[in-house]
Amino acid sequence: MTETAIADHGLIGDLQTAALITTDGSIDWFCAPRFDSPSVFGALLDDERGGRFRIRPADTEYTTKQAYFPDTAVLVTRFYTEAGLGQVVDFMPPAGSAATVNHRLVRILQCVRGRMSFEVEVAPRFDYGRQPHRTEVTENGAVFTADGQRLVLHAIREPDDERLAQAHVENEDLHGSIDLVAGQLRGVVLETAVEGPPHPMRAVGASELFDATVAFWRSWLGRSTYTGRWREMVDRSAITLKLMTYAPTGGLVAAPTAALPEQIGGERNWDYRYTWVRDASFSVHALLRLGMTEEAGQLGRWLADRVRERIGSDSGPLNIMYRIDGSSDLKEDVLGHWSGYRGSTPVRIGNGAAEQLQLDIYGEALDALFDAKRAGLPLPYRGWQDVSAVLDWLVDNWDQPDEGIWETRGGRQPFTYGRVMCWVAFDRGIRAATERGLPAPLERWTAARDAIHQQVMEQGFHESRQAFVQHYNTDVLDAALLRMPAVGFIDGRDPMWETTLQAMDTELVTDSLVYRYDPEASPDGLRGNEGTFSLCSFAYVDALARAGRLEAARTAFEKMLTYANHVGLYSEEVALTGEQIGNFPQAFTHLALIDAAVTLNTAMDERKPTST
Repeated sequence: MTETAIADHGLIGDLQTAALITTDGSIDWFCAPRFDSPSVFGALLDDERGGRFRIRPADTEYTTKQAYFPDTAVLVTRFYTEAGLGQVVDFMPPAGSAATVNHRLVRILQCVRGRMSFEVEVAPRFDYGRQPHRTEVTENGAVFTADGQRLVLHAIREPDDERLAQAHVENEDLHGSIDLVAGQLRGVVLETAVEGPPHPMRAVGASELFDATVAFWRSWLGRSTYTGRWREMVDRSAITLKLMTYAPTGGLVAAPTAALPEQIGGERNWDYRYTWVRDASFSVHALLRLGMTEEAGQLGRWLADRVRERIGSDSGPLNIMYRIDGSSDLKEDVLGHWSGYRGSTPVRIGNGAAEQLQLDIYGEALDALFDAKRAGLPLPYRGWQDVSAVLDWLVDNWDQPDEGIWETRGGRQPFTYGRVMCWVAFDRGIRAATERGLPAPLERWTAARDAIHQQVMEQGFHESRQAFVQHYNTDVLDAALLRMPAVGFIDGRDPMWETTLQAMDTELVTDSLVYRYDPEASPDGLRGNEGTFSLCSFAYVDALARAGRLEAARTAFEKMLTYANHVGLYSEEVALTGEQIGNFPQAFTHLALIDAAVTLNTAMDERKPTST
């Protein structure tokens, strides 16, 4: 059973897949060739059977520190021993926009001071540990093969070096050591799906790869227009979102991991390695607010393609999620041979919620496309025809129960947030049509928009609670509704909203952390509870700022920053103890951080100084 905390990881990637690296130098999660492919290293979910790629000092007494090389996705793990100081520099050179099965994990070893002997352990477990493998050691590295799969380990070495020192195979896993003195640089490159034997790489070649990867990330980040407060955290969140974007299609995974629990020992263990329409739409907003129009445009095209594929479908123009290539086969399965993170089972891959009806996604998608259009990105005529088809379908289908934003498995209900976002869909469509004089059945759309608004105000607001509630048949609060002012459904200083926010302050908020809802009061079809939801915590900051409660918003935001891990990453949730839980890192959380930072920063800049 793994003892490494979820938060004790950094993330690297090449824009097609990613790896998690612990603070003691172990890659314990890596899927290839794509985010949603079976894992090669999976010790994160089963310490004994998952597989890992670990590099650490041979000296058992050491301390570590881990940080990103400034303004990049290059991760540096430093080891301190009595004999010296060494470090492992981990990165993946960007793979580009053409889909490929060939990916490189570069692990540069350096002795900074004194002497350092590094232990190397490469223990792949192909296909979630279901495929046995064979290992062959050569003078320049090693080859790991399984049925139809191949990994090649290339040594970073000089011509006069010995082969990977004392390398040997035990149970088909590679064990070796590399001894360095101050100033030396060596290491290994693990390459997927490459033909031929291992070949050596000189230290200068590894340094060139490092320089090129650093230059890529700094050039990309240099396009950001954000210059406000909290720039370091905003930049880190932007890089994290980029790391979770599949370059060939622009699809954004919700997280690069699967089955990390929302409650330790519980069953809320979902696979997040897919693209949710909601997450992609929110990301368009966040990226546009940073001036990243290219990424926002690519995501917008991805959304438009998904709509076009299903025009005329009886079940609606959109699924709620897709694989990163746009396909919709997400059959849920269980890895019964894995023990799960700290014993949390079942270990799920695939996602059974893919077929749910969640009406809010139409508002989020059209809101994103509308924002992109206003930022100067094109909306071609064919795209407008697709938007019109979505709204025509929504006219006939908005007033039905659905599963809601949180993908509950307790049955359909008339969720208030879903109705609000249907209103957003019509509102944005009407605006786009009138601003550009585009053909549209405006009377139909306007009637639907107005009917939704009236219904939400009459049935979604409970007088006894003086608050908007989760759905019309309950008095339970729901933090999803924190977005109501952000999307323009209600003014942030409207008395009905102020009392709603006050109710949430009392019931859902604890020391700036926000629960999605109370699962005991609103059964969601699953056993157990969960932690506070970090997306909602940042949405709370945004709502406070829009309500004019700037000091409370700043305090809540600064508190949330203390829950980031050592390199500025957030998982899905924060447990009662402050521990990060759920899939990691989560795109939702990082895009919400960006939105909250921009909203709060703008509000603070616009605040008139008080007279003394």
